[in-house]
Amino acid sequence: MTITPETKEKVFQLREQLQKAGYAYYVMDSPIMEDGVYDQLYRQLQDLETEYPELITADSPTQRVGDRPVTRFTSVKHNIPLYSLENAFNERELAKWSTRWQKQLETIPEFSYVCELKIDGSAIALTYENGILVRGATRGDGVTGEEITQNIRTIRTIPLKLNLDHLDNPPQRVEVRGEAFLPLNVFAAINQARSESGEALFANPRNAAAGTLRQLDAKIVAQRKLNFFAYTLHVENQAVSSQWESLELLQQMGFLVNPNRKLCNSLAEVEAYFHEWDTGRKTLPYMTDGVVVKLNDYQLQQQLGFTQKFPRWAIALKYPAEETPTIVKDMIVNVGRTGAVTPMAVMEPVQLAGTTVQRATLHNSDRVAELDIRVGDTVIIRKAGEIIPEVVRVLTDLRPTNTVPYQMPRDCPECSSPLIRPKTEAVTRCVNLSCPAILRGSIIHWASRNALDIKGLGEKMTILLLENNLVTSVADLYSLTVAQIASLERMGTKSAENLVKAIAESKNQTYDRLLYGLGIRYVGSTNAKILTENFSTIEELSQASFESIEAVYGIGAEIAQSVFEWVRIPANQILIRQLQDAGLEFSSASTTSTNKTDQIFSGKTFVITGTLPTLKRDEAKKLIEQAGGKVTGSISQKTDYLLLGENAGSKLAKAEQLAIAQLSEADLLNMLSIN
Repeated sequence: MTITPETKEKVFQLREQLQKAGYAYYVMDSPIMEDGVYDQLYRQLQDLETEYPELITADSPTQRVGDRPVTRFTSVKHNIPLYSLENAFNERELAKWSTRWQKQLETIPEFSYVCELKIDGSAIALTYENGILVRGATRGDGVTGEEITQNIRTIRTIPLKLNLDHLDNPPQRVEVRGEAFLPLNVFAAINQARSESGEALFANPRNAAAGTLRQLDAKIVAQRKLNFFAYTLHVENQAVSSQWESLELLQQMGFLVNPNRKLCNSLAEVEAYFHEWDTGRKTLPYMTDGVVVKLNDYQLQQQLGFTQKFPRWAIALKYPAEETPTIVKDMIVNVGRTGAVTPMAVMEPVQLAGTTVQRATLHNSDRVAELDIRVGDTVIIRKAGEIIPEVVRVLTDLRPTNTVPYQMPRDCPECSSPLIRPKTEAVTRCVNLSCPAILRGSIIHWASRNALDIKGLGEKMTILLLENNLVTSVADLYSLTVAQIASLERMGTKSAENLVKAIAESKNQTYDRLLYGLGIRYVGSTNAKILTENFSTIEELSQASFESIEAVYGIGAEIAQSVFEWVRIPANQILIRQLQDAGLEFSSASTTSTNKTDQIFSGKTFVITGTLPTLKRDEAKKLIEQAGGKVTGSISQKTDYLLLGENAGSKLAKAEQLAIAQLSEADLLNMLSIN
């Protein structure tokens, strides 16, 4: 097929427009076009590239995600080695480093330091040729790493094409180093989704970022929304004489550079910066564990050179992690609703990061073996990412003489069925679908707020129903009578009537909530919405091929395989029929619509903070979304409204700084015409 010059020009213009819009949105946090306009232009480019595949280029925005999953990663040698940094843990060690590098010089010129926050993520190396991204690799051992270009392309703050128009003599090759990381709100959302889908939680954002980068399926990487800060530039033939100038040039090229950097003229200024961010880092949307201090002048860096391990001209000044010792009293396992068996350490209660901690997850049997943790051991614990308690290490010198290595149980503690560890997984599982723990978890999940939202059906009531053999699946809930429930311990007629009513009302929930409530592995509330938008009935989903499920944007191979297998299990097919017979509608036709014609918040972004007078956050979020709005977790220039309750935190201060409109609950309800 002949390609006209007009078509080529159109593709070029679309690509340029989308690249500029992406840079403004993801790097500068200053959108230049509406999301809907971007989506339309993206679709135009996608359609043209589909029709004329020879016009596809490596820097096209459509190429961020699209390749098939790889089977393995290839080891590659870095063009320029990635050195580690020497660590300093206090001002005294920082001063020693300063004295040491100055002793390397006969005469000490004027100098300054560049201070940058040390991001707790994964270092990656990027190579550009003629302005186009050609390779992305993990740090590895600093000399060789793994080639992960397919995954790197999914990170929106990494440009596929550099902006070199402002340079008189654009370089043929550019090498960039930086840190890929997960923002805290994204990390929390990922863990929530993993919890909802029965997966083991990530211990901290750093581990989550590293695990994400090594996913074989780039679609999964794209879903996790990694971010990236660039901090090192290697480029020839450019008038760049300092680290500070390099950071400015990186920003001009299209990279996101940490805005909290500072040029310091003395060690005292460095120390002041360090102390300032020891407090300030707690309000940042990402994790930082220290400050990287570099001599600013490149000529001075070259004079000092490197030791065998470290550059002499840079050091990482680390913040002390909040850690505390405690004693392991017991080792137990918890069986989740998907059958996942998670080992846990039960410890002497200790205060950590403002809360009392007495349990810490050990994730899986591999982690237990790695730590060699035993009952009676003294262990060091910390809150990973200031969220999840984790065991850092075991103080074996304090180990009692009578301890024995912990062995994972061979049989399920809930049902005594043999436990199985699939070859491809690190998690041990109970596969007995009648296991009380699985059944209990399934019912609690079905009744949860984001699923069927059955008020009055919590853990205690679920246990009562199971102990009295009133339910054997979620379908049995819909045949419960007032008399049956009223006969239970501490249950009266009125409470029984309310519960039966709540169960009956749950029949009106939307198709996506029903699908989420089924507890299919990897299918959280977001993925459930995506699936129900693309498969209008459960029958259509049940008959869909693996390929057609995987082809849905936002659904990776792992999720598709899980859904494909689940809907084909006879017991699950029977469950769906039983639920349908009970009056639940697994179809888009059952989706309720309130004020669909009145999308007054279309295109508007909200952030909710504080405690609202009458509405729960989920209720407020639902109202906003029904009116066409979007609710996010953090304030930015893209935020239109801050919904403000009592005891608002740092979000209020940032909203005031950015002059973002503030709404009370009453303001919101008035705008929606709800009295």
